Amino acid sequence: MEVDMETSPSYFDPEDLSSRARFRRYGKRHSTSSISPHQENSASKFSEIRSNAALFLENIKQEVENFDADYLEVSPAKSQSVFKRRPSIDIRGISEVDVASDSTNRAGVHSIKALKLEDDVLVDSGDTTFTLFASLLDSAIQGLMPIPDLILQLERACRNVSESIRYGSNERHRIVEDKLMRQKARLLLDEAASWSLLWYLYGKGNKSSTFNTITIELIYNSMMMVEVWNEDLPEDLILSPPTSHLEACQFVAADHTAQLCLRIVQWLEELASKALDLDNKMRGSHIGTYLPSSGVWQHTQRFLKKGAPNSNMVHHLDFDAPTREHAQQLYDDKKQDESLLEDVWMLLRAGRIDEACNLCRSAGQPWRAATLSPFGGLDQFPSVQALVKNGKSRTLQAIELESGIGHQWRLWKWASYCASERIAEQDGGKYETAVYASQCSNLKRILPICTDWESACWAMAKSWLDVQVDMELARLQPGGMDQFKSYEDAIERSPVQSDGVSQPIAGPENWPLQVLNQQPRDLSALLQKLYSSDTVQEAVTRGCKEQQRQIEMSLMLGDIPRLLDLIWSWVSPSEDDQNVFRPHGDPQMIRFGAHLVLVLRYLLADQMKDAFKEKLMTLGDLILHMYAMFLFSKQHEGLVGIYASQLARHRCIDLFVHMMELRLNSSVHVRYKIFLSAIEYLPFSPGDDLKGSFEEIIERVLSRSRETKVGKYDKSSDVVEQYRLQSLQKAMVIQWLCFTPPSTINDAKTVRAKLLLRALMQSNILFREFSLISMWRVPAMPIGAHTLLSLLAEPMKQATDILLSTEDHDVSENLREFEDWSEYYSCDATYRNWLKIELENAEVSPLELSNEEKKRAEVAARETLNSSLLLLLRKDNPWLVPTEDRIYESMEYAFLELHATAMLCLPSGECMPPDATLCTTLTSALYSSVSEEVVLNRQLTVKVSISTADSYCIEVVLRCLATEGDGLGPHELNDGGILATVIAAAFKGELARFQTGVTMEISRLDAWYSGTDGSLEGPATYIVQGLCRRCCVPEVILRCMQVSVSLMESGNPPESHDELVELIACSETGFLHLFSQHQLQEFLLFEREYSIFKMELKEESSS
Repeated sequence: MEVDMETSPSYFDPEDLSSRARFRRYGKRHSTSSISPHQENSASKFSEIRSNAALFLENIKQEVENFDADYLEVSPAKSQSVFKRRPSIDIRGISEVDVASDSTNRAGVHSIKALKLEDDVLVDSGDTTFTLFASLLDSAIQGLMPIPDLILQLERACRNVSESIRYGSNERHRIVEDKLMRQKARLLLDEAASWSLLWYLYGKGNKSSTFNTITIELIYNSMMMVEVWNEDLPEDLILSPPTSHLEACQFVAADHTAQLCLRIVQWLEELASKALDLDNKMRGSHIGTYLPSSGVWQHTQRFLKKGAPNSNMVHHLDFDAPTREHAQQLYDDKKQDESLLEDVWMLLRAGRIDEACNLCRSAGQPWRAATLSPFGGLDQFPSVQALVKNGKSRTLQAIELESGIGHQWRLWKWASYCASERIAEQDGGKYETAVYASQCSNLKRILPICTDWESACWAMAKSWLDVQVDMELARLQPGGMDQFKSYEDAIERSPVQSDGVSQPIAGPENWPLQVLNQQPRDLSALLQKLYSSDTVQEAVTRGCKEQQRQIEMSLMLGDIPRLLDLIWSWVSPSEDDQNVFRPHGDPQMIRFGAHLVLVLRYLLADQMKDAFKEKLMTLGDLILHMYAMFLFSKQHEGLVGIYASQLARHRCIDLFVHMMELRLNSSVHVRYKIFLSAIEYLPFSPGDDLKGSFEEIIERVLSRSRETKVGKYDKSSDVVEQYRLQSLQKAMVIQWLCFTPPSTINDAKTVRAKLLLRALMQSNILFREFSLISMWRVPAMPIGAHTLLSLLAEPMKQATDILLSTEDHDVSENLREFEDWSEYYSCDATYRNWLKIELENAEVSPLELSNEEKKRAEVAARETLNSSLLLLLRKDNPWLVPTEDRIYESMEYAFLELHATAMLCLPSGECMPPDATLCTTLTSALYSSVSEEVVLNRQLTVKVSISTADSYCIEVVLRCLATEGDGLGPHELNDGGILATVIAAAFKGELARFQTGVTMEISRLDAWYSGTDGSLEGPATYIVQGLCRRCCVPEVILRCMQVSVSLMESGNPPESHDELVELIACSETGFLHLFSQHQLQEFLLFEREYSIFKMELKEESSS
């Protein structure tokens, strides 16, 4: 494990998209593996992509960009070989769950949507476990697969991927690479073993109503109760009087400790059996390949026929001869026997006793098969499966009616014990000793050949199980209770960790006292023995320190809290680095821990005590969050939702907000995957306090996007340009609301309408703010506003009818305001286009300008005037005047508040760092912008402070009493009321008691209705809209005047100038009172220039 830890990534960088860029040209091609979605799902997914215009356009763009690269870099043959190098992972066909696996493969395999496989096509086979595990877990969460079946599928997945890594590639690798691949495959097999143990302990029998439940206290600190599902013994196999085997099965089914030992033994035997099958599949097994009669001592027979005397050589060929004559057969025959018995041992270790007996018979040693399987070959393992296999056989019942229940059983055990001891004393073969010792729980003769953790654990668990059964059968004998007490006394007298044998006791009547003191007293003692180098080999002790072995031992003990602590200690960030992107654990361990947490939550949901439940939820959430962040950092964004949906509400929301912010500037495909991940696996609206919802996530993202970002400023910093660039980031957030939700979610049409309505509302908020930061007369376009318009253009075409069908007042008002802003920014764009042309022409001498350049400037100018006049001359629906604003008639919300985040800007465009004195001066200046009478009557309060988020910004809070026409009843002036008047004076740089020309560049603006206690209620939109009218309308008119002057100067007088002047002077429009004093002065100056140029033009024409 240490080597793998060193080679695993030391950190995860969520912003490192190099791996995605490497395989970018395969981004839109889907995997051909068995986990691909069905065609009908792909077709529906394609239609959803078509409905996401931005996504569809990016598809086309990337395909065009990468076509030549694909053709030049990857020939068809090479591209096919690339795909062939990724072995397919077949997740079908687990023998224990044949019925469930069909439904799993039909429904569960394609539960992960097509886009989630975008970046997995060329991933290392070991990393396919991330997608495969997510698919299986998704199926189980959706109810398509029982949790016990999920455990088996996870085990199968680990084995398949391990096999693919180890044997799936025909390429030759360097020594280091091959070693790492072997190690990775080994770790996956170890993980498969842990999943298998979990199924045997908690999942076996937990899927059918034919099983009853027995509550077992498996954890000694009483933190939880675990239910183990036990199989009922088939009633048709119950005999009367019962046989020893039936009594053994009934005892194991009812006794907690014996049942646990049984399951551990079955688990370890299945692992060994699967290892043999894999070896046979990949290399061809050597077990059972002996020729007939290969077990006969032919070399010894030929030697005896020669008549050569040898005192150490047996003189007879019967199987008892070595023991009886204290001699040995020839070395070649002994070696052949040892090889045969090694294979017999491997089969017994794998629980394949029938195969072991058949192997002995095929090798010419039927007598050995009889010693391994007494009672006519009946399976004596105390399990329901063995009982069913034997059927309702009367053979054992007849034998025990004559000799007494368990008599033959004890006789066979005692004989096996004597054989193992005698063979060991005569220095017989170690495998022959172990074979017979395993039949009688003679641990001290078994452990010497147990060279790995699994074998040693199997030997101890099986021996302990057999002794428990033997003691139960001894208790059933006449006078058995007294003998049973003597056994208990013997246990009390024996040392706790003694592995020696008691004083020899003749005869089988005292069985199992001969091996009693070799057995552990409880499961903790059994596992403790595995740590003892005096009892087991050093390799076994080392195995106890491996991560999966520690996990398995914790599962055996049922100590789930300790298990969670272990996993967290392996994957958590180091103490000196609490960054969640720097776990020091292996990624596969993080994946295992996350899935184990979820499996335990679903498996033990009804059995958890409060203390344990809290541990599983809190620490489990940390592990899940770690894995979700790992997936995100490795560009598996589409898989995150499955796991994030299982997190606590606050963690889920924080996780998605973090992901959306980090991937804000990524490709549309990446953002769409995150969008799908959230909207498919989370409820759209908040339902309870336990689960996060998409609405909560998006509201947090939208709110954070408007927060003040810390910038790098100095005296030369251009505030306007800084705000212009920041506006792009604010606008990009709207993309999350413009995606089309998949048709598979509940009420997809309503969700679509809600997303678009929220997009409209947020866009209008941003349009207001962007308009205030784009007042400067420069050619640069307000990129934030135009990004918003481009993002919303296609969705608004497709879904306007859906929005209008909701019959919501907010919908119509927001649609109208959106159209107003769309028209405004169109006018703004035409003006900036004209200004750009003018500045370009100004760099050239008028004499050198061509007629085409002059004509181009004239056309742009007239287009600017026409579009602006259309905006200003709207009579039925004036610009940014709501048809029906939210009207408050009562004094329920008695106050109005305006909150603004701004930066002070010098006339040169440089930022002005604030301090306490400046804030105090500004406060006084804002008060003085209105009369003292207004301040008193409206209870106006002003608060200016330095922003805690950015020391170059200030926070301004204005608060006043609501009155009729301003906060109460309809607002007829449409100028934002008193608060807009105060803030407009600062924005336009016309505060009387402040530095001349210093403007307040506003980056965030909100207005609210407020209660008497200061609590904020609904938004007071009319204030912000009125402020925008105060600032934008005069600016549009002044720009028209600027264009008119330019046209008159060039000798092309505009036709609408007089109309523009009349428009301002008209009392019906109400434009005049929107102008400040300086703006009116500027207007008059433009009019003066216009008049001068007009007079000059007349003089020229008359002359």
